[in-house]
Amino acid sequence: MTVMKTARRNFFAHKGRMALSAVAVMLSVAFVCGTLVFTDTMNTTFDKLFAVTNSDVTVSPKKAESSGETPDTGKPESLAASVVERVRQAEGVNSVEGGVASMAVTVVNSKNENLGSTTGAPTFAGNWTENELKSMKIIEGQAPRGPTEAMIDGDTAKKHHLKLGDDIRTIAVTGDIRSKITGIAAFTVTNPGATVVYFDTATAQQKLLGAPDVFTHVNVTAKDGVSDAQLKQNVATAVGADTYKLQTAKEAADANRKDMSFLNIMKWVMLGFAAIAFLVGIFLIFNTFSMLVAQRTREIGLMRAIGADSGQVLKSVVVEAFLLGVVGSLLGVGAGIGLAVGLMKLMGQMGMSLSTDDLTIAWTTPAIGVFLGIVVTVVSAYIPARRAGKVSPMAALREVGTPGDKKAGRIRAAIGLVLTGVGAAGLFLAATADKAGTGSLWLGLGVLFTLIGFIVIGPLLAGVVVRALSAPVLRPFGSIGRLAERNALRNPRRTGATAAALMIGLALVACLSVVGSSMVASATDELDKSVGADFIVQSQTGQPVVPQAEEALRKTQGLAHVTAYRELDAKITAPDGTTESDGLGAQDPTYAKDIRRKMTAGEHAAAYGPQSMSVGSEYAAKHHVKLGDELTVAFTGGKTAKLKVAAITSDEGNLDKGMKYVSTAVAEANVPADKLPRPFMVLATAKDGQESAAYKALKDELAQYPQYQVLNQTDYKQALKDQVGQLLNVVYALLALAIIVAILGVVNTLALSVVERTREIGLMRAIGLSRRQLRRMIRLESVVIALFGALLGLGLGMGWGATAHQLLALQGMKVLEIPWPTILGVFAGSALVGLLAALFPAFRAGRMNVLNAIASE
Repeated sequence: MTVMKTARRNFFAHKGRMALSAVAVMLSVAFVCGTLVFTDTMNTTFDKLFAVTNSDVTVSPKKAESSGETPDTGKPESLAASVVERVRQAEGVNSVEGGVASMAVTVVNSKNENLGSTTGAPTFAGNWTENELKSMKIIEGQAPRGPTEAMIDGDTAKKHHLKLGDDIRTIAVTGDIRSKITGIAAFTVTNPGATVVYFDTATAQQKLLGAPDVFTHVNVTAKDGVSDAQLKQNVATAVGADTYKLQTAKEAADANRKDMSFLNIMKWVMLGFAAIAFLVGIFLIFNTFSMLVAQRTREIGLMRAIGADSGQVLKSVVVEAFLLGVVGSLLGVGAGIGLAVGLMKLMGQMGMSLSTDDLTIAWTTPAIGVFLGIVVTVVSAYIPARRAGKVSPMAALREVGTPGDKKAGRIRAAIGLVLTGVGAAGLFLAATADKAGTGSLWLGLGVLFTLIGFIVIGPLLAGVVVRALSAPVLRPFGSIGRLAERNALRNPRRTGATAAALMIGLALVACLSVVGSSMVASATDELDKSVGADFIVQSQTGQPVVPQAEEALRKTQGLAHVTAYRELDAKITAPDGTTESDGLGAQDPTYAKDIRRKMTAGEHAAAYGPQSMSVGSEYAAKHHVKLGDELTVAFTGGKTAKLKVAAITSDEGNLDKGMKYVSTAVAEANVPADKLPRPFMVLATAKDGQESAAYKALKDELAQYPQYQVLNQTDYKQALKDQVGQLLNVVYALLALAIIVAILGVVNTLALSVVERTREIGLMRAIGLSRRQLRRMIRLESVVIALFGALLGLGLGMGWGATAHQLLALQGMKVLEIPWPTILGVFAGSALVGLLAALFPAFRAGRMNVLNAIASE
């Protein structure tokens, strides 16, 4: 009971000193709880949607893509309308209706503006059925009744200011559907951002599927008292168990849920960044308790002198940490729920609607948050607590803040050097690995051990690096700069721990910056060396190029030639008898002009002859394939052909690495027209001297198809850079929390350091140090600590990034690029961070009463 009273009294007596540590715990727990609430809410949203949109039993083609995804042909798999009548004859069926659904569409308004989501949510087109009434209701107008009528969802209508009577155009591979809006339907459950357009059944069949007597699925409703499982069995008997894909409502919902696996990936990625924030918070809490223990050395010594044993002292400090963990964790749970709501609002601004009515807070979320917060806090404080337990009664007679054990410091330095050496060896083995898989394992070990090594060796590095930084940063400020330097060096262990918190976040920033810049540089270098085409046309969402858009491309004035690029699936049997499923590129012969492929045998153009093909050098070496050999190619959905190897391409680069080529003519001869994939990219080359005019003409021709981008080589390079940049910005945003916690660590260290040096500051003020000079001294101390952490982090991160690049080089990305503007910007920003972190401690120090400070113990 005495231990508890002492711990509680100390906790509330020093609550101001504990505040920033509590904030660190709160932020880390908030990140975890916010992530769990946000992803659970998204799962709830989709579960509700899937639960009401599926009929009791759904019948679809055997090879139908999951979740309505569309094959490369641009048309969904379909089944004959006669299946509806066969299903109707099954026992236990209450009602049956044929459905049409396609995601390979683009919907535009009268200004050719894309009405689809900008967040990656799909655009659906289909027929209006009774099953749709489970999730939607008509709020304006009426359902479509003819080929010129359409109904659109309310969220899209509101976002794009659409109303009844407005014209829209739906672009599909079978042609354009021009219609007027005759109805608007609102979701009765949360719409996660999809754009939905409905037609009457006949129009949907003809315009989306290209035939009047087919459907993509059949919705079956059971009679009262008939279970979904029994209905499925009855339908299977009526249509054939293995002829079609049959799913109950639960099975369909489970399949849809499985297709939403990106939610789990997103959750674990965000939790990974939360773990980084927790790791950084450990240093803040460790520093806080280390300094509190040092400042209370005399107090603890007196407790020992009057009878408290070492165990009671240790328990007292651990209980303080426990109280800190409880307070910070409870605040973090509340903040996490607020963070989740904020993320939902942000997603709403981006077009993905998530209702707070679906806010899901499982009991495990606060339990996990509180548990993690308490455990991390107690573990972080345990070493300082043990140190407190070892304080002897004689410490009551000494000055506050006794020096640390020099022997322990030497042991720590030795361990740190060993760990760093092991990590460096791991990075070396990763950089010299022959296989990416093996190299990745060594890279992971190297990163782990070098990080731990730098953390352990931080106090040793502080003495060297801080002195080196002081010369250009502190010495120009004269005696004030020297005082700041000595303050930073006074307790290397504290300085090292404070800098380590900042080091972790900045090391990851530097590593990812190097990897991202190297990927972009490698891709643009490969583009310069390998791509001869002037223009690249492709969809931002990966949709195939529809025939009408390809026709517009081919008739563009000023073009020398146009090359369609498509991919087929096939089973290829080598002369050694080995059969492999592989992708096969089918292009026009002009592809040999558009792409400069290095060859190991034969000529690239020869691959596009009749009954000819090419293979990659790795495949050729693995299966002992040489020019003139015949491969047996079984085209998926088509014929089997014997093709002669007329060219072997080098796999040294990263463009089309390993791709096998055939001509479009060979593909058309062996794959039925309705099974032949549409091109997913088109290359175009301008006539000599007409590049600018052709570029403008292409953009004009494709203006009515906003789903496609027309890119010249400069545009393409910028698009690559933007894509990588957007990904890195997301990562930087997630790392920002760890960096914020690290900044709090700097603030807390300085604030506690000011308290520790109260008497010293009072004496310095008494002998003439002005308030302005005192504040400058503390600011400079903070700046040099921040720069120390930045230097370690950036150096370590660039080492990791350079090693990771060596693994990328095995995949053909051979250009290493260090993003010096980013690195130098982060380093300069660290100085600013140190300056801002010192504002409150410096202000507080400047307001001290000189006499009270001198009299303090």
